[in-house]
Amino acid sequence: MDTKKLRQKILDLAIRGKLVPQDPNDEPASVLLERIQAEKEQLIKNGEIKRSKKSASSDTYPYENVPFEIPESWVWTTIGDISLSILYGVSESAKSEGKYKLLRITDIQNNKVNWDTVPYSDFEDNVQNYILEEGDILFARTGATVGKSYLVNKISISSIYASYLIRVKSSKLVLPAYVKFFFESGFYWEQISMNAVGVGQPNVNGTSLANLRIPLPPYNEQIRIVKESTNWLKRNDILDNDIVELGNAIEHIKSKILDLAIHGKLVPQDPNDEPAIDLLRRINPDFKPCDNAHYKNLPSGWSIC
Repeated sequence: MDTKKLRQKILDLAIRGKLVPQDPNDEPASVLLERIQAEKEQLIKNGEIKRSKKSASSDTYPYENVPFEIPESWVWTTIGDISLSILYGVSESAKSEGKYKLLRITDIQNNKVNWDTVPYSDFEDNVQNYILEEGDILFARTGATVGKSYLVNKISISSIYASYLIRVKSSKLVLPAYVKFFFESGFYWEQISMNAVGVGQPNVNGTSLANLRIPLPPYNEQIRIVKESTNWLKRNDILDNDIVELGNAIEHIKSKILDLAIHGKLVPQDPNDEPAIDLLRRINPDFKPCDNAHYKNLPSGWSIC
């Protein structure tokens, strides 16, 4: 069983509205999107965020020629429309000591970070703009890992992020976990492949990231999707581990069977069989028996050559 394909299938169903049932009592995503825009306008008015070029004349929905059909209560939008900010990291050299942890692309492995090995930085220029918070999503914008993402959670030390990462801070009216699942879906990766430029070092910039299309469910359905997806993905991970363990067991058994075979312990011997020494002399009349030191327990009638 291909657990990677199974994982993609789960996420594919999730972002198409086919993993959990829709509830007609949920607030439609179109209304949710209007509330997100109102939230952003208030933050812009308060000077907490800046207006993006796109949001200055935002009219991004409904879309024509949508990539695929979604439930009536959903809406097509973009990462930029549901985000409060999309910000590049800092250009800083890593240090063994410092005031802040400096998270880099290489520190993110399999959706996890070993914070004990993350280096430090003393960066201070508007540092509050770059402090990571739970729910932030980091996006690798260049190199072989372009498109890889990481959802920040349970962070206990002041940390900033390096320049090859872009931080997406979504609206509080959107679950970061849903956006993260979208960032792992096949449809997301199709868009990344189309938007990546460069041969040796492919990259996706902040504008391209902001323009990525995302199907947005009602908020309550986001909660149901995240819960159901998490349960199925946990089962898939368990299955994946079981398959690895089974594969290791099969290899061990295979090795054991072959070991028994070449030591004469897999099948019984027949005293009427021609001894191997006579067989070897028929093949090569000049054959001389080899040292049997490494095979002390071979059956009678066997020979080393």
